[in-house]
Amino acid sequence: MFKLEGRTAVVTGAASGIGRAIALSLAKRGCHLALADIDDAALERAAADIAAHSGASDVRISRHHLDVADAAAVAGFPEQVTAAHAGVDVLVNNAGVALGGTFQQIGMADFEWLFAINFWGVVRMTRAFLPLLHESDEARLVNLSSLFGLIAPPGNSAYVASKFAVRGFSESLRHELAGTRIGVTVVHPGGVATAIAKNARVPKGVSPAMAAEKRKAFEAHLRMKPEVAGETIVRGVENRRPRVIVGSDAKVVAVLERLMPVGYWNLIGRGLKT
Repeated sequence: MFKLEGRTAVVTGAASGIGRAIALSLAKRGCHLALADIDDAALERAAADIAAHSGASDVRISRHHLDVADAAAVAGFPEQVTAAHAGVDVLVNNAGVALGGTFQQIGMADFEWLFAINFWGVVRMTRAFLPLLHESDEARLVNLSSLFGLIAPPGNSAYVASKFAVRGFSESLRHELAGTRIGVTVVHPGGVATAIAKNARVPKGVSPAMAAEKRKAFEAHLRMKPEVAGETIVRGVENRRPRVIVGSDAKVVAVLERLMPVGYWNLIGRGLKT
């Protein structure tokens, strides 16, 4: 197994949800943390909670304000991390946002806003930290895609495109880094009970009433506790798994997509309406 004790992990989007849960599972294994988020107050609370519940008093936790859509801030972030930690062994690109609506409802500004975080944030963070990962005796790059990086339901074209992009980037990079000391894990969570639907941006082409209805329907499928998802992901990292599918819903859908790569939505869509 890839031993995490005494190593250092950078986690983006660490103030809540899956990012916070991943950080807690890492800390429980004695992994030092550089936690990054755009919400400073929530990050402060998360760091204190992780320190209190990790059971590892010698874990070093640093907190950093970071907007992964800010290219200059990401480029300068490794210097901040190395000022607080000896090196970096694990990079978890978890920060992400959601945007509902069909392609015709979503304007270019909103589409570009989402990609700046969900995809370009991953690319920029990876480029910024690869030199530090190469310095480790063994390192892991962990990129969060989604169940929607396996299938492409209607009404989520921008989000789906970003998560398929993360998947493709991660898989190609894994092949490029084969033979080095850096492994790549791409993660596809299913319905995890986070605030991503609640915090999703509503495009101008969608009425507030319609957005609320769709949000309520989507939240009904978010059942897994973030702590369970975080533990599943960290176990996958420990076992050097190239792909981690989180949740029975995601596993079932992944099989359906393999069996019916073109017609899977005919079956899944019918099931959601019943």
